[in-house]
Amino acid sequence: MSQNTFVPRIVATLRNYDKKTFSADLMAGIIVGIVALPLAIAFAIASGVSPEKGIITAFVAGLIISVFGGSKVQIGGPTGAFIIIIYNIIGQYGMQGLTIATLMAGAFLILFGLLHLGSIIKYIPYPIVVGFTSGIAVTIFTTQVKDLLGLQVTEVPSDFIEKWICYFRNIDAVDWWSAAVGVASVALISLWPRLTRGSVLHKIPGSLVAIIVMTVGVLLLKQYAGVGTIETIGDRFAITAALPEAQVPVLSWEGIKGLVSPAITIAILGAIESLLSATVADGVTGDRHNSNTELIAQGLANIATPLFGGIPATGAIARTMTNINNGGRTPIAGIVHAAVLLMIFLFFMPLAQYIPMACLAGVLVVVSYGMCGWRSFCSILRNPKSDITVLLITFLLTIIFDLTIAIEVGLIIACLLFMRRMAETTEVRVISDEIEPPTEDSDFQMGNLEHLVIPDGVEVYEINGPYFFGAGNRFEEIMATFGTRPKVRIIRMRKVPFVDSTGIHNLTNLCLMSQKEGITVVLSGVNEKVEKVLAKAGFRNMLGEENICSHINIALERAKEIVESPMEPSTSGKNE
Repeated sequence: MSQNTFVPRIVATLRNYDKKTFSADLMAGIIVGIVALPLAIAFAIASGVSPEKGIITAFVAGLIISVFGGSKVQIGGPTGAFIIIIYNIIGQYGMQGLTIATLMAGAFLILFGLLHLGSIIKYIPYPIVVGFTSGIAVTIFTTQVKDLLGLQVTEVPSDFIEKWICYFRNIDAVDWWSAAVGVASVALISLWPRLTRGSVLHKIPGSLVAIIVMTVGVLLLKQYAGVGTIETIGDRFAITAALPEAQVPVLSWEGIKGLVSPAITIAILGAIESLLSATVADGVTGDRHNSNTELIAQGLANIATPLFGGIPATGAIARTMTNINNGGRTPIAGIVHAAVLLMIFLFFMPLAQYIPMACLAGVLVVVSYGMCGWRSFCSILRNPKSDITVLLITFLLTIIFDLTIAIEVGLIIACLLFMRRMAETTEVRVISDEIEPPTEDSDFQMGNLEHLVIPDGVEVYEINGPYFFGAGNRFEEIMATFGTRPKVRIIRMRKVPFVDSTGIHNLTNLCLMSQKEGITVVLSGVNEKVEKVLAKAGFRNMLGEENICSHINIALERAKEIVESPMEPSTSGKNE
């Protein structure tokens, strides 16, 4: 299917849908729904909202992304990447601000898809992705230390460094029962896959097992051992199992202007994560997702979820891979996953109040370790210095300041480095004596394959690569190093695929300066696309039709005529 066609993948998959495929999708959807439950609760609480908002986000966004998405197996919902962004937005703008920012992010995502930006977003530099992903992981871990250890601290600073100073100063305020629950949760989640390898229990997520075991254990400790210091969800949040009514927030121009930056951050991060997840899934299933349709679906999901009190959502790599590994092959599995979460929300949500906060912190500690990608981080440290610079700056900005600044600065640095590398790919070469023809050269299609001798009084400059701002400036610098004044300058442009406005400006200045010095400029090998651009810029009038040549041998013949002419041809008057 064309990347330019906005057709949800579910349309094609349902044409040949059968009972066998449904059975596989049904089982995969049930398992993914169970896997998503503890994560949705943990992500919501860590983001600063009540646990039911995480489940609402998981089933509303999961349903929309599966129905309208461009991937067959993508599972959508809240993810760890958004925790820090959501927490900061709520702290600065309140829940109303988060709702508006998420709605705006949804609109941006739809716009990205309609403008066919899906393929471009996938090419955001890898060091940026690793930098802010690792930074998010470290930040998530940092925010969970208090609950993991049960620190009896009334208020923890929001700043990363101050937060760790607070932890060390209050290390004697650890609640050892809560710390035992947190550490035991991390151990159980980490060891569960090894303990159950080869058995039917292997498909049950370790995070769910940890939540059940620790919740029961804490209830028994409270009932029979009198341990009352272990904080649970119910101690911090009032939980409701009622579906909220859709509510449209009050919008104001001032509020919208102030939330543009966080909304763009949510949109970019959501686009990167969802398309990365879909690409990983393609590598496993052999399918090919539609990036632009996927972005539109992500946008629709992020417009719908905040209306019901939800938080930002995107494609989730771990849940998508769980779906694939358990046999899910069509969007029906994602729909089943959403239905499972809805049933749990309606009938079992009140039980969530007994879950220990230390256990949820343990779940997020394991999630943060999975996110950190320390192996990828270390491998990039062996790459060129430019990649290391982007990686470290993005990482440090993420943990010390916030993700919005990290993404903005990281993208700016990456763009600057890309510009520099592009400029370096364009070579400007001076040919002094003779031109040796290669075996395949469009400039020698006329049957003249001998060495072409450059006449006295002629200089030949060859530009290999795009003639844009960086290359144009370098060309001017090279020209300035030559003290000789030839009668003719040939600029060979056979390998120039395009020229931008800065390149045109520099080339115009060169031609005008040459004409003032009595030097004729001849262009050689200009391709059709570049010639049209130069024609619009007035080069035919400036240089004369006869001085824009299609081949180097024609350009050399023209130069020879000019050199041997008793009078120098005046071209300066043509542009007066």
